[in-house]
Amino acid sequence: MAEITATHGIKFKDSFGYALGDFAGCLGFALVSSFLQMFYTDSLHIPLQQITVLMLVARIWDAVNDPMWGAFVDSRKPTKYGRFRPYIYGASFPFALSMVLMFVKIPGLTTNQYLIYAYVTYIFFGMMYTGTNIPYGSLASTITDDDMERSSLSMWRSVGAGLGGLPAQIILPMLVYSVSAAGEKVLDSNKLTIAVACLAFLSLVGFFGHFKMTKERITVSTAQQQQKYSLIKAVKALIKNRPFISLCIVSMLLIAFQMYTQTTYNYLLKNFYGRPELYSLVTVFTYLPMAMFLPFMSRLVKKFGKKELCCAGLLFSAVINIIMYLIGFSPLVSNPYIFLLLLFFSGAGQTFILLEVWALVMDVIDYHQYISGRREEGTSYAVYSFTRKIGHTLAGAGSSAVLLAIGYDVNATDIGQSAEVSAKLYDISTLVPAIILTLMFLILTFGYKLSRSKLEEIKSKIGEQK
Repeated sequence: MAEITATHGIKFKDSFGYALGDFAGCLGFALVSSFLQMFYTDSLHIPLQQITVLMLVARIWDAVNDPMWGAFVDSRKPTKYGRFRPYIYGASFPFALSMVLMFVKIPGLTTNQYLIYAYVTYIFFGMMYTGTNIPYGSLASTITDDDMERSSLSMWRSVGAGLGGLPAQIILPMLVYSVSAAGEKVLDSNKLTIAVACLAFLSLVGFFGHFKMTKERITVSTAQQQQKYSLIKAVKALIKNRPFISLCIVSMLLIAFQMYTQTTYNYLLKNFYGRPELYSLVTVFTYLPMAMFLPFMSRLVKKFGKKELCCAGLLFSAVINIIMYLIGFSPLVSNPYIFLLLLFFSGAGQTFILLEVWALVMDVIDYHQYISGRREEGTSYAVYSFTRKIGHTLAGAGSSAVLLAIGYDVNATDIGQSAEVSAKLYDISTLVPAIILTLMFLILTFGYKLSRSKLEEIKSKIGEQK
């Protein structure tokens, strides 16, 4: 059996340092969610069909890249800096470079040359994001084994991710648009490149702080280190882990929901409401409930349980998104502030899964040890991360395909879309999210069976292995 030296008692420095890691990573991730597709369509004028293929090809490469990186990390002996922290810091430099390269418009290239450049830079970014994110996600379960401390870490990570998304979602929409000769607000690629370079530098600062402030307390035993690592055995055990599979699917849909809405809301506010600057408020209204619930989350988790809170929140959010869609048939649809107010209530429902999802991940990694006898965070998180990237693919390729289906014209950005296309933008921005949230609720309710009593049994069993 695998043995670990389990400790707890994290300090504020650990929590803040852990949050810095996702803050740094999400500075780049939010850029992709919010601006990459619009940069491809409105600045590089790449056809939507080709963007869809690009998203699919990049994720196929991730199918190989993620498990390989996870297996590599799990098969390495710990260094004096730990099992995961050195890899996070080392990959942070090429990650920052990839952020900038992705948003550079080289003058004078043809559409095909822009497409090739997009392939190279986007796939490079994906690889470097994997290089930081796989060891970062694996790190959490080595910082503490205490259930409430893990819940706290999950909340801190969510806060870090939320703050990392703010520049792309709030600040940049106020800075990177110019006015065309026809009077339309258009994306300014030069302004965008300068802004991204600043965020890339801030990302490096964040990763450095993360490396210096976090500590790995839970270590793999000498006995497991001496055993030969087997990727096939690890994956087989994960496939038998029903809560793990259920959580992977829910997280896949969650990331698809987030990226899809971030993309379509950008188009919606620009074309349907004619108010692209209001995109800054989307993040405020979505994540303000998180700040409101944060002081009470520990007590709510202790009283109701992580899974129970997440399921109730998802159901509430799904209902709100259905209401948002139905308002499209009334005069209220013309008021962007009604839309933003409903986003606030939708965000309130999403708060619980956003704050607790990483604690659920740590629980299913423990369950993997419970059923397999081995501590394999790297492989577990790599498979989990891969399913999230499938969600990334569904959002990237799916949003492109949906825009194509409603007739969005990439060459009409200076004069605006037709009234029919603008109206359809509202439908796809509300109905699709409602469907995704409903699926998440059903899968988490009936597929994720780790109740509070079951988790206590798992902790006791793992304690016997120490």
